[in-house]
Amino acid sequence: MSTVNLTADTFEQTVRSNDIVLVDFWAAWCGPCRMFAPVYDKASSAHPDIVFGKVDTEAERVLAAQADITSIPTLMVFRESVLVFRQPGALPAAALDELIGAVRALDMDDVRARVAAKQPVS
Repeated sequence: MSTVNLTADTFEQTVRSNDIVLVDFWAAWCGPCRMFAPVYDKASSAHPDIVFGKVDTEAERVLAAQADITSIPTLMVFRESVLVFRQPGALPAAALDELIGAVRALDMDDVRARVAAKQPVS
């Protein structure tokens, strides 16, 4: 699968309806973003069962603000609609592959329990 452009209209639905979603927040003028793009594209081809989304922060300013993006590139990873990774900066290919392996190996029952434990009891 190649990368998918995400917008404010498609972001939430994409995250909710796919098991694993990686999201690269980028801009055309950003040098590190341009360096990361081929690494990200290659990973998308190697992992066709994962959605690799891209958000152009210039075109999607509201979405970038809602995601609290203050540095680009920023990579977010969602597993079963839960944000499990967020980091600014371009990752090398080996680190991205390692991250994908770690996300696949997550015990999501444990992750959800940890997230719930941080939530205030209503």
